[in-house]
Amino acid sequence: MLAEYAEKQGIPFPLLSDLDSEVIRRYGILNTQIEPEDGFFYGIPYPGVFVTDGDGVVVAKFFHDTYKKRDSAEVIIDAALGRVQVAEDAPRAAAMPEEGIRVSAAIQGGSGSLRQGIVRHVVVRFELPDGLHIYGEPVPDGMVATTVSVSGPPGLVTEAPLLPPTEPLTLKGTDVELQVWSGTVDIRVPIYPIGELVSEVRPLDHDSVQIEIAVRYQACDDTTCLLPKSEVLVLDLPLEATDVPAIAVHMGHGQREGNYDGTRHFKRLLQRKGDTGRKTI
Repeated sequence: MLAEYAEKQGIPFPLLSDLDSEVIRRYGILNTQIEPEDGFFYGIPYPGVFVTDGDGVVVAKFFHDTYKKRDSAEVIIDAALGRVQVAEDAPRAAAMPEEGIRVSAAIQGGSGSLRQGIVRHVVVRFELPDGLHIYGEPVPDGMVATTVSVSGPPGLVTEAPLLPPTEPLTLKGTDVELQVWSGTVDIRVPIYPIGELVSEVRPLDHDSVQIEIAVRYQACDDTTCLLPKSEVLVLDLPLEATDVPAIAVHMGHGQREGNYDGTRHFKRLLQRKGDTGRKTI
């Protein structure tokens, strides 16, 4: 079954047929929210990815509590490389540079499109001239920490920003230590659409949606602070149909249907799970 699927889909890497979920259990990723009586869904893993280096050491991992939420391939590749890469053709917007500071926003992954359950990152990039820095939390009264928030239409889920490491800075003449960023700073906000916006069981309601990225920051050098700045950047993002398998229950909803007919294998799965259920009883 997997060999035929890999051939049809042009998959160049090995696939594991994990009968009875043996490997899933050894990795400790069995989805314990699904009970044996839940039919053919029992025995599946929590969806996720382990990223290893050339020596097989895990350097990052991505796991979620539902199979309908997955990380973009670009996010996983960035974790392996240890740096953020944004495609040149990604949807992006930029504020007018002031004091030599450039603030921009772009979408990382999938050419900027939104698909049901696929996590993209809004990358807000600060490009600061030499000698200037911006602040992370916490800051004293009267100073402004850097914040980024994303809003969009109903059905767009936004998660907490992912912040790069800060560096400590002690204000001259004081014992106040602050956390700062300098140079090029990337703050990422994970976003993904759920069925209210992009569904696997109905055609797309719209071709694209608009999101707003609100940014607030204050840039300083070692002695002087500039006035706080607030920016709102707007991105138009295309919506993309969901990939669904060529099985009758999934087809006919206006989605992008696979070229691999899984009907007979789906029937085998139902039969095997039915046999397992009868043995359990």
